[in-house]
Amino acid sequence: MSRRPPRARAGDVAALAQLACLLEVSAPKPGNVSPDAPFHDARYEDFLASAVAIGPALAGAAEHPLGVTIRTAVEATRRWTATNTNLGIVLLLAPLAHAALTREAGSLHDALRSTLAGTTVADAQDVYAAIRLTSPGGLGSAPEQDVAHPPTVSLLEAMALAQQRDAIAHEYVTGFETIFGTGVPALCRARADGLPWSDAIVQAYLMLLAAAPDTHIARKVGAAAAGEVQRRAQVALDAGGMHRPAGRVAVTALDLALRDPRNARNPGATADLTAAAIFVTLLEGGWPRPGGGRNAAA
Repeated sequence: MSRRPPRARAGDVAALAQLACLLEVSAPKPGNVSPDAPFHDARYEDFLASAVAIGPALAGAAEHPLGVTIRTAVEATRRWTATNTNLGIVLLLAPLAHAALTREAGSLHDALRSTLAGTTVADAQDVYAAIRLTSPGGLGSAPEQDVAHPPTVSLLEAMALAQQRDAIAHEYVTGFETIFGTGVPALCRARADGLPWSDAIVQAYLMLLAAAPDTHIARKVGAAAAGEVQRRAQVALDAGGMHRPAGRVAVTALDLALRDPRNARNPGATADLTAAAIFVTLLEGGWPRPGGGRNAAA
């Protein structure tokens, strides 16, 4: 018989989601916004405000359909910044928050799969509205269920149509396979090896970036460019990643190579996966409370 997990508190889940976003943007991940590395259209402060903005929507994830939670979080973000700072992150964190708040037994991963399997056409309609509101770069058009038109299938079915070109859609279809199978273990190993949060997050990000071409880059500048970035991430890992001086030099070189005025080689999809991996790690006890206890959302 599966052990019934303790009921997570909405406030704790929301706080951990916000903390995950803050930790993710504060780590100097190559090619992304961080405290000393703004984009021309997005500053570090925009991401801080966005992290705070999504808290109330995620706190209510158990009380509303998934699509409503996503749309509400995106609308809240839009009241604080005109830039798309967190659409992909919200798409990933919202089902995780719902799973954490509604699971009755079994693992967080099992609850997450149930959340995704239960999506509806109404969820897809709300998510499509959120996507149109943010106008993410390199979106393009699709032959079926294009975001410019009302969807006629469930959110999970819509994601299945996009999974070959979008990393977030792939996660929906596979039950967050990459996040649970690559991102979370990489982050936990890095922390167990003694790396501080910032370095551990960069290490996990490199593992994710080396595991598959970043779909945000592929949509903007093509598959070849995305493949080259993937290769360079593996080079940095082979040099030791954040564990060794040579690896850190390679990480710095990768960051320089990814920066241009248009941010065309920003591995934004990989950054979103990293944020979700942090959230899962925190939900499963990765941020010990004073006195040695686990966080209440575990």
